[in-house]
Amino acid sequence: MQIVASLAAVLGMAALAQAHMEMTNPPPLRSKKNKFSTNVDYDMKSPLSSKGTNFPCRGSIGLVGTDQGKAVADWAAGSKQSFTVEGGAFHSGGSCQASLSYDKGKTWTVIHSYLGSCPSGNGATSYDFTVPADAAAGEAVFAWSWFNEVGNREMYMNCAVVNIQGGKSKKRRGVAMSSRPNMFVANVGNGCGTREGKDVEFP
Repeated sequence: MQIVASLAAVLGMAALAQAHMEMTNPPPLRSKKNKFSTNVDYDMKSPLSSKGTNFPCRGSIGLVGTDQGKAVADWAAGSKQSFTVEGGAFHSGGSCQASLSYDKGKTWTVIHSYLGSCPSGNGATSYDFTVPADAAAGEAVFAWSWFNEVGNREMYMNCAVVNIQGGKSKKRRGVAMSSRPNMFVANVGNGCGTREGKDVEFP
């Protein structure tokens, strides 16, 4: 009986390790895939605390500006980029946002929203977006945030430090950064929640 119980515990831990989803590229703060991480978070696939205690970035935003918070990618303003999400429980998808912060997570500007089918399945999936042409040059924090369609009402979020470089074109097309919405935040003890079975339609 003791052997069976131990085996069940091991299998349970293995299943937990595969649960939910996480951003793997660009490699987030404290991710095992981030070459600058010295204090790895092995729970990257888990949702944010329902009390909001680790919002934003699973509590890792304080690493920005340190050796562990060095930029992991160089993106030119106006360029096409992508991020990759993977895991073993996509909860029938949901809606995601890609956002940038220039003030260490105090404010977030959405650069692309994905309504429904995000993630579209288990395994690894990449999502494309365009860095705003007028995105300020310098170090920024890129965030992937996700509201699952099925399951507990949760918010998932992983963050990576990137270096935004000035675009080559003098023409500034598209929506200005100043006109873009703030990141949608819910299910983290802030008085805002999402409904199960419905893809979030971001305001």
